[in-house]
Formats: sequence, C-alpha cells, structure tokens
Amino acid sequence: MFSPVALYIVGILSGAISMVVFGSLLSSGIPGLSRWIAANAAIVAALVFLAMDGDAPTRLSVVAASGLIAAASLAVLHGSRLFFGLRASRAYESVAFVALLVGLVYWTYVAPNVDARVLLMSGFIIYVRLLVAWTVITMRPPNRPAYSYQFVASLAVLGGLVHLARAVSILSGWEHHTQFLQPTPMNVAFLALGVLTLPCLSIGAIMLAYDRMAERMERLATIDELTGALMRREFVARADANLARAKRAKPDGADATRIAIAILDIDNFKAINDNFGHAAGDRALSHFASIVAGGIRRGDLFGRLGGEEFAVLLPSTSKADAVGLIDRLRAQIAASTLAIPGGAVCCTFSAGVDELQPGDGLASLMARADAALYSAKAMGRNRVVAALSNGDQPADPINRTREPN
Repeated sequence: MFSPVALYIVGILSGAISMVVFGSLLSSGIPGLSRWIAANAAIVAALVFLAMDGDAPTRLSVVAASGLIAAASLAVLHGSRLFFGLRASRAYESVAFVALLVGLVYWTYVAPNVDARVLLMSGFIIYVRLLVAWTVITMRPPNRPAYSYQFVASLAVLGGLVHLARAVSILSGWEHHTQFLQPTPMNVAFLALGVLTLPCLSIGAIMLAYDRMAERMERLATIDELTGALMRREFVARADANLARAKRAKPDGADATRIAIAILDIDNFKAINDNFGHAAGDRALSHFASIVAGGIRRGDLFGRLGGEEFAVLLPSTSKADAVGLIDRLRAQIAASTLAIPGGAVCCTFSAGVDELQPGDGLASLMARADAALYSAKAMGRNRVVAALSNGDQPADPINRTREPN
C-alpha cells in the first residue's frame, strides 16, 4: 500500500540541507537569500505536519501544510524578484494568498471538497512557478552564462506543468479525490515529482547565488571599485583586442581602422591629498572618473592605469577628433567644483593623445601618448597635447590655460 511518509522524510532532509547551504551564503549579502531560506523552512514545516500524522493526516494538518506550501511558493517568487533587484511583492498576490487560505478552510471544514482544494492549490502554484520562470529568464544579465538561469526556469516550468496536469485530470474527470493524497497513480506521481523538484529548485537557486558571487569577483578583478574604470590589466587586454580587430580589417596595416588613445593624469593630485586628506583625494578621483565616463562614447574604453593616471581608447577616431573630445572633457572638469567638508576642490588634468600607426603595437602607441602627456605637464598642465607624428612640426598645445596655483 502506498505510504507517503518516506517521501515526506526525503523532502524534510533536502529542505534542511538547502537551508544550511543558503545560510552559509547569507554573509555575502545577496538579495533574496532570506526569502529562499524561509521557503525551505515552510516546506520542512509542512512535511513535518504531514509526516507526524502518517497515512491519515488530520484536517488541521492538511490546512496547515497546504498553507505553508503556498507560502513557500510565494517566498520563492519574492526571493527571485529580490535577487534581480525588483520589488518583492505585489498587493494582488497578498490578496490571492489570503483568499487561498479562506478557500482551504472553507473546503476542509465548511463544505469538504478535496477536488476543489486541489484545484485551488494547483492554480496558485502554477501562477507562482511560471512567474518565477519568467522572472529568471527575462532578468538574466546578458553577460552571464545562461545555464544556471535556464536550469532554474526549466524546473519552475516543470513544477507548474505537474500542477497543471493534476488540475486537468480533475477537471476532465480522470481523477476524483475523496481524501487527501488518495493512493492513486496520479497522486503517487504528483507527490514524487513534487518532492524531487523542490531540492532541485533549491540547487538551482544556489547556482544563481554562486553565479552572483562569481560576477562580483570578476567585477573586482576587472573594474576599479573607486572610479568604476577598467583595471589596468583589463584595459590593456580589451585595448589589445581592439587593435587586433583593426589590423585584421586591413591585413597590410597601411589603412588600418583608426584608433586613438589618450593618457590622462590629474594635475597636482598629491597636493589634494596633502591639503585636504586622502578621503578628499578619493572623492576627487571618483568625481573625475564620473565626468570622463559620462563624456566618452559607447564603445570607448576607459581604464585606470594606476594612481591618478587613466587612459581612454577611442576606436574609429582620428588623432584630431580624439584631441577635441578629450579637450571638451578637460574643460568640463576644469569648470566643475567638488564640494568637500571644510571647502571645495578644483580638479584639472593633462593629457597626451596619439593615433594608431601602421605596424604599431599597444605599447608603442601608449608610449607616444605618454610622452605627449609629459609635454603637457611641462607646458603648464591643464591641457591636451597631440603626439608628433613623423614629419610633423612642433605645434602649440590645444589649450594654454594654466592650472590655478
């Protein structure tokens, strides 16, 4: 004779293990984890209620377990939304949950009807599971591996389809229930699939959490936390890739796609640190980087080479156009003021610019731009200087505005 107690115990153990794993990740601060823990706790409590009554659960156990399972489903949905930075709950979902509880009580105590109760639960869980799948698929970051997100969405859809099949079997007359989990083939299959999909869904959620942590680690390795600019290693790697694409466009290199680079250095940055403190220096770096990042174009690369030195790679750009763009940024930053406790800081920068030449590598291109930067510093700072190409005559820098003392 079919006894669901063994399946209850499997579900209890898998839920408890999932809670432990999720708990170990709480310190990461990933949104949604607490809701996923709560969902597993509710499932464990529901299965404990049922397991304690054995093969003949009381009406109280049935209502309590059904309510906890519905609450767990809703908690999974809320956790998924929080994970992607969305608002967790919707007002109509809370109303639907309360209506579900009222229906469970009514069809258990007032007008006992197992089929109606099953349809009510299945309809609610179908909605929740399909919405979880939709949220995970549509909100997946485009730069992340798809496997974890597809795994979770597939399991959520599978869970929804199981409940849909159960509802269809009742509506079509294939199944008629006179007691909770009546030992029919459909009920056996439903319970087995339900118990199996719960730990798998938790595994999927854990995979999402680890993907989020991997994304954070990758960001720490590639993005400067203070300025939001690319770290030197990442900037060089992406710049090299841009140069390689340009050279493949014209194998002879003579007419390679134009690429310009600018090396930028904040003027007298040490004086900012010495006069206002390192906190003000950090704010000056962040202020400078935000203006530059907002002023460059989509496809341009902005990186921090170290300290107060930065670089901008400008694909499909001539040297003259690059000088003009960088000088507009210079004027914008020179005209801005950064308010700090006890005063204000005026920030300027000097820059050197050059363009990719036939046979160039990134190192030689950056070296010429760096030499032009030193010329800008020697000429009084707060200016943009273009590197001299072969045959060029020395020219005045684009701007002769001297940095305030």
